[in-house]
Amino acid sequence: MAKKKAKKKATRKKKKAAPAMEMLLVGSKTKLAIKSHDVNVSGDALEALNNVVYWYIEQAANRAASNGRKTVRGHDILVV
Repeated sequence: MAKKKAKKKATRKKKKAAPAMEMLLVGSKTKLAIKSHDVNVSGDALEALNNVVYWYIEQAANRAASNGRKTVRGHDILVV
């Protein structure tokens, strides 16, 4: 007897999940930059600074989108 062919399931596009908060900073260089001001670096300082970088990226992307662009430009990154 011939085997039945399995039906292919329809594939759905998955929604893009929010990116994990992976470290964007180079730890050793960031610590060196902080220590150059004659202060120590705590264990959670890099994580907090990384969160600030993610926030700036989000704000810049929102500003570009509100201006009808898909490209983030330097002037989209506002220092508050």
